[in-house]
Amino acid sequence: MGREYGRKPVLIFRWATALPLPIILIFAPNWGWITLGNVLLGINQALTWSMAINAKIDIAGPSQRGLAVGIDEALGYSGVAVGAWVTGVIAARTSLRPEPFYFLAAVVVLAFLISIFLIKETVQLAEIEIDDDGHHDANLPFVEVLKRATYGDKTLFAAAQAGHIEKFVDTLFWLAVPLYLTSQGLGIAAIGFVVAVHSAMYFLQIATGGLADRIGRRPPVLAGMFLAGMGVLRMVLVDGYLPWVVLSGVSGLGMALLYPNLMTAPGDAAHPTWRATGMGVYRMWRDSGYGVGAILIGLTMEFVSAEAAFYATALLMFVSGTIVYVWMEETHPNFGTHEPPAPATETLPDTGTCD
Repeated sequence: MGREYGRKPVLIFRWATALPLPIILIFAPNWGWITLGNVLLGINQALTWSMAINAKIDIAGPSQRGLAVGIDEALGYSGVAVGAWVTGVIAARTSLRPEPFYFLAAVVVLAFLISIFLIKETVQLAEIEIDDDGHHDANLPFVEVLKRATYGDKTLFAAAQAGHIEKFVDTLFWLAVPLYLTSQGLGIAAIGFVVAVHSAMYFLQIATGGLADRIGRRPPVLAGMFLAGMGVLRMVLVDGYLPWVVLSGVSGLGMALLYPNLMTAPGDAAHPTWRATGMGVYRMWRDSGYGVGAILIGLTMEFVSAEAAFYATALLMFVSGTIVYVWMEETHPNFGTHEPPAPATETLPDTGTCD
């Protein structure tokens, strides 16, 4: 979609879908309307972050993709944190509804106007990459891109499954960590700080994305998968506020290492003619990890124990990291062992399948 229609029109459309959201949340008479608002929010988030990242990758070019994605993700999560803080302050001083949603309305309208008047189209930069590559083929059909980005290429498969599994760590910190620390006698304020340390480490993506531009994508991804898994595992093997804070930071550092670079790898490995769609497929598998992780972690906590949820998440991170080690080739154009991305034609040789 990003190449066919351009980045800017999709970005404007995505903000247009968010315009009714504050009104719905302010006047919602029942949970059905709240659900509709969440659907609009999901559409908004999917199109926003996807198009923003694609635009930054267009601008940055192959040599600075990691930095571009790192900046986007770090500032995006910082925005989530600031928004949560501001709306919390407003709600504390006024009420839960409608005052906090006035702030939401102002943000949505401002972003919509910025998308229209300040954002410039970047798809022509991707077209230049296509011209330099010497191929002018049409976009691959979505089904073909879905196959390639899911299982048709070993490197893209490794990235997709790792992106899916690493979301279990986020879900664990939102769901299981507070409940586990409560059972260990830690106070609410202290629990909030432990979780906040994990989230705060995500700002380091600005540095870790740029690091991958200098050493390649694969080393930070591998280090991040095993570091985050180790941090999660150790949290149930120690006791005490300070060790929990440190291990929360360790797992957050692991996430900061892997998060932007798992996103950048498909950007390297996909041909410009289908890169936007390929990255969208990666994000589909990655973000669906929130839902699958919540279900599995919830069931584990319900029928086994909170500690078992930590063990299971750590084990899955280690297994997923091993798949990355075995199958994921380096995609950075200066260090890469992955074959150059294939243009949109059915006659080119396969880049490797997951048989």
